Amino acid sequence: MAFIPVVDFAVYKLGTSDVTEKNLQELGKEIRKAFTEVGFVYLKNTGIDQIEVDRVMDISKKFFLLPEEQKRPFSRGSYANRVNHGWVSSETESLNPRRPGDLKEAFNTTSLHPDIKWPSDGCDGFRDIKVDFFLRCKELSLRVLRVMAISLGLDSEFFLKEHYGIGGDDNGTTLRTLYYAPVKTESVKKDQIRCGEHSDYGSISLVFQSQQEGLQVLNRKDDFISAPSIPGTVLINIADMMQRWTSDVFVSAVHRVLLPPVGDSSARQSLVFFVQPDDDAIITCCDGSNKYPPVKSLDYLLSRFNHTYGRKQNALLLVSR
Repeated sequence: MAFIPVVDFAVYKLGTSDVTEKNLQELGKEIRKAFTEVGFVYLKNTGIDQIEVDRVMDISKKFFLLPEEQKRPFSRGSYANRVNHGWVSSETESLNPRRPGDLKEAFNTTSLHPDIKWPSDGCDGFRDIKVDFFLRCKELSLRVLRVMAISLGLDSEFFLKEHYGIGGDDNGTTLRTLYYAPVKTESVKKDQIRCGEHSDYGSISLVFQSQQEGLQVLNRKDDFISAPSIPGTVLINIADMMQRWTSDVFVSAVHRVLLPPVGDSSARQSLVFFVQPDDDAIITCCDGSNKYPPVKSLDYLLSRFNHTYGRKQNALLLVSR
């Protein structure tokens, strides 16, 4: 059975400035192999440590455990500058539309504006912790994108120049914190799972997980393989826009989160940093082919939201801009 490789990112970890071209080339070969064969890779020694991850998970859990009436004012769709920002209640999303709603809650940090409303009651420091981690993930993402470009024989800035707006109003990159509550077996609908089968929408995604298992990845042989939490690593995967961008050289793999085993009453948490190109970026095949037609980044993102939230939500996104 195929497995997800672990690659050491130490030569280019956060805080390192003296990396050599040779080191980047060697790192690129390993990452390219993982992204072409599986679409996922574990990176160790990235410079983001477990204490940082735990801090975000802890503050997120405090928010998710609040009564619903305290979370509702922060709902996704209530922020004028970025409607994808905010809280998503359980069963709102169906990442596989053929299944019932996903058994998960989420909070999307898409806007970094200091003047928007942020949760505070019962979860002091929520905004600062989320924003700080967003910026750390941004820095790591840009380094990974540089290595990816080098691995394809492209200019090192090829992907970066379409991601410089991360954190601003014209880029949809999102830090999503997820909470999978303990499952009540008697209330689970037929075919319902914690997160339905799907592939991500943008460039790459950075995933940090708690120890509770459940994440599975569909490999090139159409077998689902486990993607457990490996302490000290970040799990990174290719998303659909990047697969288009690279004319299918890099693979965007379908993945899902299963229900826990019967009798397991533990909750599950994860953090995902969904990296998007700038809204106005026009994505064309980097090899010069016409395998996929050019697409505007924002248009592609909105088309994918149609499947998850429905056209009404998509209309709200357009009106808000």
